Amino acid sequence: MNDRKVLCIKWGTRYGPEYVNRLYGMVARQLTPPFDFVCFTDDQHGIRPEVICHDLPDLGCPVPTNAPGKFRKLALWNADLAGLRGTALFLDLDVVVTGPLDELFAVGQPDEVILARNWIKPLERLGQTSVFRFPIGGHAYLLEEFRADPEGLAGKFQFEQRYVTKRVRGGVRFFPSAWVRHFRLDCLGPWPLRYLRPARLPRDARIVMFPGKPDPADAIAGRWSDAVAHAPPLAHLAGLFDAQRGQPLGRHLKRYLRPVDWVAEHWRE
Repeated sequence: MNDRKVLCIKWGTRYGPEYVNRLYGMVARQLTPPFDFVCFTDDQHGIRPEVICHDLPDLGCPVPTNAPGKFRKLALWNADLAGLRGTALFLDLDVVVTGPLDELFAVGQPDEVILARNWIKPLERLGQTSVFRFPIGGHAYLLEEFRADPEGLAGKFQFEQRYVTKRVRGGVRFFPSAWVRHFRLDCLGPWPLRYLRPARLPRDARIVMFPGKPDPADAIAGRWSDAVAHAPPLAHLAGLFDAQRGQPLGRHLKRYLRPVDWVAEHWRE
């Protein structure tokens, strides 16, 4: 076993094994060996053999139903995480790795929790757990405290990433903002530009996150979700006058993008 681990989680049916396989391929191209790539999953079928698969870690309490956050991810803070040791970089399945990852392991101290910054709420100093680094087993109190009052803490913090950001003893650190980018905020640009040019990859970006929609497959196809097909700019604008468009005018106007070639270039096995 290697000291550097890259972790992901796949449960349910939203993401198939191809997401795990693409993520491994991107990491293998951008991270200097040695490292272990580990997937916690309820279905190992179709996952490439280079990936070390383990069953989903035990949350140890019922998953809260009173908040929208993905609190099941807190199981990663188990004191014993499938017997793994070392420093872990967790990546959501829908991120796109676009640059070298070695510095994400080198920055800061080994015992620190380092997250991507959540710029949707810039005044809150909130972390984003689509990308974060932590010492395996090093902050087990996060899960132990949550198990004692899952509904109460979920109701208070609403999102797993807010709970982690606020409850890590000694505070969290953030990766340099240039390294981890948000597709909608940092790549698409203001809504008029979305009609004139494709989303751009910011300089020095190592990882691009895709929280919510669109996801990488949508960006490649030039659509906001798989429920709609790509349309030329004028055709999409014409939809403003369609009484059947199914969403407010402003939302329809903003939810447009051209096909993005750099996502296709990086998001592959």
